[in-house]
Amino acid sequence: MRIFALSDIHVDYEPNMAWVQELSRFDYVDDLLILAGDISHKRQLLDTCLSALTRRFRHVLFVPGNHDLWVAGETPEMDSLEKFAVVRKIASSCGATMETIRLGGLLVVPLLGWYDYSFGQPQKTLLNAWTDYRACRWPAGYGAAEVAAHFDNLNTVPPTEGTHMRITVSHFLPRIDLIPSFVSSRHRILDPVLGSTRLEGQLRKINPKTHVYGHSHINQSVWLDGIRYINNAFGYPQESRITAKQLLCIEEV
Repeated sequence: MRIFALSDIHVDYEPNMAWVQELSRFDYVDDLLILAGDISHKRQLLDTCLSALTRRFRHVLFVPGNHDLWVAGETPEMDSLEKFAVVRKIASSCGATMETIRLGGLLVVPLLGWYDYSFGQPQKTLLNAWTDYRACRWPAGYGAAEVAAHFDNLNTVPPTEGTHMRITVSHFLPRIDLIPSFVSSRHRILDPVLGSTRLEGQLRKINPKTHVYGHSHINQSVWLDGIRYINNAFGYPQESRITAKQLLCIEEV
Protein backbone atom coordinates (compact mmCIF):
# COMPACT_ATOMS: atom_id res chain seq x y z
CA MET A 1 0.00 0.00 0.00
CA ARG A 2 1.20 3.46 -0.92
CA ILE A 3 0.47 6.55 1.15
CA PHE A 4 -0.18 9.78 -0.74
CA ALA A 5 -0.39 13.33 0.63
CA LEU A 6 -2.36 16.26 -0.74
CA SER A 7 -3.87 19.47 0.60
CA ASP A 8 -5.59 22.70 -0.44
CA ILE A 9 -7.43 21.34 -3.49
CA HIS A 10 -9.85 24.29 -3.54
CA VAL A 11 -12.30 22.65 -5.92
CA ASP A 12 -14.31 25.89 -6.11
CA TYR A 13 -12.01 26.39 -9.10
CA GLU A 14 -13.17 24.31 -12.07
CA PRO A 15 -9.66 23.22 -13.18
CA ASN A 16 -9.01 21.86 -9.69
CA MET A 17 -12.23 19.84 -9.62
CA ALA A 18 -11.50 18.59 -13.14
CA TRP A 19 -8.11 17.31 -11.95
CA VAL A 20 -9.81 15.34 -9.17
CA GLN A 21 -12.37 13.86 -11.56
CA GLU A 22 -9.64 12.87 -14.02
CA LEU A 23 -7.63 10.87 -11.48
CA SER A 24 -7.35 7.19 -12.39
CA ARG A 25 -10.04 4.93 -10.99
CA PHE A 26 -7.65 1.97 -11.06
CA ASP A 27 -4.15 3.10 -10.04
CA TYR A 28 -4.87 3.86 -6.37
CA VAL A 29 -7.42 1.25 -5.31
CA ASP A 30 -5.04 -0.28 -2.73
CA ASP A 31 -3.69 3.04 -1.47
CA LEU A 32 -4.29 5.60 1.28
CA LEU A 33 -4.76 9.32 0.66
CA ILE A 34 -4.03 11.89 3.37
CA LEU A 35 -6.01 15.01 2.59
CA ALA A 36 -4.86 17.93 4.75
CA GLY A 37 -7.75 20.35 4.38
CA ASP A 38 -9.25 23.13 2.28
CA ILE A 39 -11.52 21.41 -0.22
CA SER A 40 -14.42 23.87 -0.30
CA HIS A 41 -16.86 25.69 1.99
CA LYS A 42 -19.69 24.61 -0.31
CA ARG A 43 -21.37 21.42 0.89
CA GLN A 44 -22.06 20.01 -2.57
CA LEU A 45 -18.50 20.54 -3.78
CA LEU A 46 -17.11 18.98 -0.61
CA ASP A 47 -19.37 15.96 -1.10
CA THR A 48 -18.53 15.63 -4.80
CA CYS A 49 -14.78 15.85 -4.21
CA LEU A 50 -14.65 13.42 -1.28
CA SER A 51 -16.93 10.96 -3.08
CA ALA A 52 -14.66 11.05 -6.12
CA LEU A 53 -11.58 10.42 -4.00
CA THR A 54 -13.08 7.59 -1.95
CA ARG A 55 -13.99 5.85 -5.21
CA ARG A 56 -10.35 5.99 -6.23
CA PHE A 57 -8.51 5.22 -2.95
CA ARG A 58 -9.00 2.39 -0.47
CA HIS A 59 -8.68 4.84 2.44
CA VAL A 60 -9.10 8.64 2.57
CA LEU A 61 -8.20 10.49 5.77
CA PHE A 62 -9.42 14.09 5.83
CA VAL A 63 -8.55 16.94 8.20
CA PRO A 64 -10.69 20.06 7.57
CA GLY A 65 -9.06 23.39 6.89
CA ASN A 66 -10.21 26.93 7.53
CA HIS A 67 -11.98 27.25 4.15
CA ASP A 68 -14.05 24.16 4.90
CA LEU A 69 -15.47 25.87 8.00
CA TRP A 70 -16.57 29.08 6.29
CA VAL A 71 -20.29 29.69 6.78
CA ALA A 72 -20.83 31.78 3.65
CA GLY A 73 -24.05 30.55 2.09
CA GLU A 74 -25.24 28.91 5.31
CA THR A 75 -28.10 30.11 7.51
CA PRO A 76 -27.31 33.17 9.66
CA GLU A 77 -27.73 31.03 12.78
CA MET A 78 -24.98 28.56 11.87
CA ASP A 79 -21.54 29.07 13.37
CA SER A 80 -18.30 27.44 12.28
CA LEU A 81 -18.35 24.83 15.05
CA GLU A 82 -21.71 23.69 13.73
CA LYS A 83 -20.27 23.76 10.22
CA PHE A 84 -17.48 21.50 11.47
CA ALA A 85 -20.12 18.96 12.53
CA VAL A 86 -21.68 19.20 9.06
CA VAL A 87 -18.28 18.65 7.43
CA ARG A 88 -17.65 15.59 9.60
CA LYS A 89 -21.04 14.15 8.61
CA ILE A 90 -20.38 14.75 4.91
CA ALA A 91 -16.95 13.12 5.12
CA SER A 92 -18.40 10.05 6.82
CA SER A 93 -21.25 9.74 4.33
CA CYS A 94 -18.71 9.84 1.48
CA GLY A 95 -16.61 7.06 2.99
CA ALA A 96 -13.76 9.27 4.20
CA THR A 97 -12.62 9.37 7.81
CA MET A 98 -11.55 12.10 10.20
CA GLU A 99 -10.44 9.55 12.80
CA THR A 100 -7.14 7.80 13.48
CA ILE A 101 -6.28 5.03 11.02
CA ARG A 102 -4.46 1.96 12.34
CA LEU A 103 -3.48 -0.67 9.77
CA GLY A 104 -1.09 -3.23 11.18
CA GLY A 105 2.06 -1.35 12.14
CA LEU A 106 0.88 1.88 10.48
CA LEU A 107 -0.67 4.65 12.56
CA VAL A 108 -2.02 7.84 10.93
CA VAL A 109 -3.30 10.42 13.41
CA PRO A 110 -5.29 13.53 12.39
CA LEU A 111 -4.75 16.64 14.52
CA LEU A 112 -7.48 19.27 14.45
CA GLY A 113 -6.43 22.83 15.07
CA TRP A 114 -6.68 26.53 14.40
CA TYR A 115 -4.29 29.46 14.63
CA ASP A 116 -3.96 31.04 18.09
CA TYR A 117 -1.43 33.82 17.39
CA SER A 118 1.40 31.83 18.92
CA PHE A 119 3.28 32.72 15.71
CA GLY A 120 2.72 36.45 16.31
CA GLN A 121 0.01 39.04 16.77
CA PRO A 122 -1.97 40.10 13.67
CA GLN A 123 -1.53 43.60 12.34
CA LYS A 124 -4.51 45.76 11.45
CA THR A 125 -3.88 45.14 7.75
CA LEU A 126 -4.28 41.40 8.29
CA LEU A 127 -7.38 41.82 10.43
CA ASN A 128 -8.98 43.77 7.58
CA ALA A 129 -7.84 41.47 4.77
CA TRP A 130 -7.98 37.88 6.09
CA THR A 131 -11.21 36.29 4.83
CA ASP A 132 -11.67 34.01 7.86
CA TYR A 133 -12.57 37.04 9.97
CA ARG A 134 -15.64 37.54 7.78
CA ALA A 135 -16.38 34.03 6.48
CA CYS A 136 -16.14 32.18 9.82
CA ARG A 137 -18.54 32.73 12.67
CA TRP A 138 -17.90 31.53 16.22
CA PRO A 139 -19.96 31.27 19.40
CA ALA A 140 -20.06 34.31 21.68
CA GLY A 141 -16.82 34.75 23.58
CA TYR A 142 -14.72 32.76 21.10
CA GLY A 143 -11.59 34.39 19.77
CA ALA A 144 -8.70 32.68 17.99
CA ALA A 145 -7.27 31.26 21.24
CA GLU A 146 -10.63 29.77 22.26
CA VAL A 147 -11.17 28.25 18.82
CA ALA A 148 -7.69 26.69 18.84
CA ALA A 149 -8.25 25.35 22.37
CA HIS A 150 -11.60 23.85 21.34
CA PHE A 151 -10.08 21.85 18.50
CA ASP A 152 -7.02 21.01 20.56
CA ASN A 153 -9.31 19.41 23.14
CA LEU A 154 -10.89 17.20 20.48
CA ASN A 155 -7.53 15.58 19.73
CA THR A 156 -6.38 12.44 21.49
CA VAL A 157 -3.04 10.66 21.66
CA PRO A 158 -3.72 7.05 20.64
CA PRO A 159 -1.67 4.10 21.89
CA THR A 160 1.44 3.74 19.77
CA GLU A 161 2.57 0.29 20.89
CA GLY A 162 3.11 -2.08 18.01
CA THR A 163 3.35 0.65 15.38
CA HIS A 164 6.55 1.01 13.41
CA MET A 165 5.36 3.80 11.12
CA ARG A 166 3.56 6.80 12.60
CA ILE A 167 2.25 9.76 10.60
CA THR A 168 0.45 12.82 11.96
CA VAL A 169 -1.66 15.21 9.91
CA SER A 170 -2.87 18.78 10.39
CA HIS A 171 -4.12 21.49 8.10
CA PHE A 172 -2.37 24.27 9.98
CA LEU A 173 1.38 24.58 10.45
CA PRO A 174 2.75 23.26 13.75
CA ARG A 175 5.82 25.53 13.68
CA ILE A 176 6.60 28.81 11.99
CA ASP A 177 10.05 27.78 10.76
CA LEU A 178 8.29 25.67 8.13
CA ILE A 179 7.97 28.89 6.14
CA PRO A 180 11.00 28.94 3.80
CA SER A 181 13.48 31.78 3.86
CA PHE A 182 12.60 32.80 0.29
CA VAL A 183 9.16 34.06 1.41
CA SER A 184 9.25 37.84 1.21
CA SER A 185 8.80 40.05 4.24
CA ARG A 186 5.55 41.48 2.86
CA HIS A 187 4.02 38.01 2.92
CA ARG A 188 5.17 37.36 6.49
CA ILE A 189 2.23 39.48 7.62
CA LEU A 190 0.33 36.17 7.37
CA ASP A 191 2.42 34.46 10.08
CA PRO A 192 -0.18 34.87 12.88
CA VAL A 193 -2.84 32.94 10.95
CA LEU A 194 -0.65 30.11 9.70
CA GLY A 195 -0.82 27.76 12.66
CA SER A 196 -0.16 27.03 16.29
CA THR A 197 2.61 25.71 18.52
CA ARG A 198 -0.10 23.59 20.19
CA LEU A 199 0.06 21.28 17.19
CA GLU A 200 3.81 20.78 17.54
CA GLY A 201 3.33 19.86 21.19
CA GLN A 202 0.68 17.30 20.30
CA LEU A 203 2.52 15.65 17.44
CA ARG A 204 5.67 15.31 19.54
CA LYS A 205 3.68 13.18 22.01
CA ILE A 206 2.98 10.76 19.17
CA ASN A 207 6.56 10.96 17.86
CA PRO A 208 5.79 10.40 14.18
CA LYS A 209 8.28 9.79 11.42
CA THR A 210 6.35 12.20 9.20
CA HIS A 211 3.97 15.08 9.71
CA VAL A 212 1.75 16.16 6.79
CA TYR A 213 0.32 19.68 6.79
CA GLY A 214 -1.26 22.19 4.40
CA HIS A 215 -2.51 25.79 4.49
CA SER A 216 0.61 27.67 3.37
CA HIS A 217 0.41 26.58 -0.31
CA ILE A 218 4.20 26.18 -0.25
CA ASN A 219 5.25 22.66 -1.16
CA GLN A 220 8.24 21.26 0.64
CA SER A 221 9.71 18.29 2.47
CA VAL A 222 12.07 19.15 5.31
CA TRP A 223 13.51 17.38 8.35
CA LEU A 224 13.34 19.29 11.63
CA ASP A 225 14.35 17.82 14.98
CA GLY A 226 14.04 14.25 13.72
CA ILE A 227 10.66 14.54 11.97
CA ARG A 228 9.97 14.99 8.27
CA TYR A 229 7.42 17.75 7.57
CA ILE A 230 5.66 17.53 4.20
CA ASN A 231 3.34 19.96 2.46
CA ASN A 232 1.96 18.94 -0.93
CA ALA A 233 -0.60 21.64 -1.71
CA PHE A 234 -2.49 21.68 -4.99
CA GLY A 235 -3.25 25.37 -4.59
CA TYR A 236 -5.06 27.89 -6.75
CA PRO A 237 -4.88 27.58 -10.56
CA GLN A 238 -2.49 30.53 -10.85
CA GLU A 239 -0.05 29.10 -8.31
CA SER A 240 2.49 27.18 -10.38
CA ARG A 241 5.85 27.94 -8.77
CA ILE A 242 5.11 26.94 -5.16
CA THR A 243 2.68 24.05 -5.76
CA ALA A 244 3.21 20.86 -7.73
CA LYS A 245 -0.43 20.02 -8.64
CA GLN A 246 0.12 16.30 -8.37
CA LEU A 247 -0.16 13.50 -5.84
CA LEU A 248 2.90 12.86 -3.71
CA CYS A 249 3.71 9.36 -2.48
CA ILE A 250 5.29 9.79 0.96
CA GLU A 251 5.56 6.16 2.05
CA GLU A 252 5.01 2.59 0.86
CA VAL A 253 4.14 -0.13 3.36
